[in-house]
Amino acid sequence: MITEISNTNSELLAAAATLFRRTESAREFAALPHSIAFVAHHDETVTGYCWGYLLHRLDNSSMVYIHDLEVASDYRRQGVGRGLMLAMIEAAKNRGATKLFLTTGTANLEARRLYETIGGQIADQGDTTSYWWEFDRR
Repeated sequence: MITEISNTNSELLAAAATLFRRTESAREFAALPHSIAFVAHHDETVTGYCWGYLLHRLDNSSMVYIHDLEVASDYRRQGVGRGLMLAMIEAAKNRGATKLFLTTGTANLEARRLYETIGGQIADQGDTTSYWWEFDRR
């Protein structure tokens, strides 16, 4: 199951941040007006998470930046990362964003395959690779 995080269920994000980032300060993130986060979980077990920001641009458009996507090693290659990415793409569209982007290490081939199979466009930048998705502005 993938759950979008809000003030009312920020304990899921706190559990994910503790697991993946060893920090307990994630609850405040859920309260920020431009934050977007999803947690994948199976019963009480956190299996992955994805979080980022809605960024407003000077041209009166907006984009979503994904800062982090992590999947627990026991749950990789089972569709968790794909589900998190698709949820984030849908959230970006629903918030009126015209673009979504992220960066990953050039050597992170598993992540790169995922992003490419769901339509990510590539922009290599040395040790990192950026991917972006563009959406119709409505």
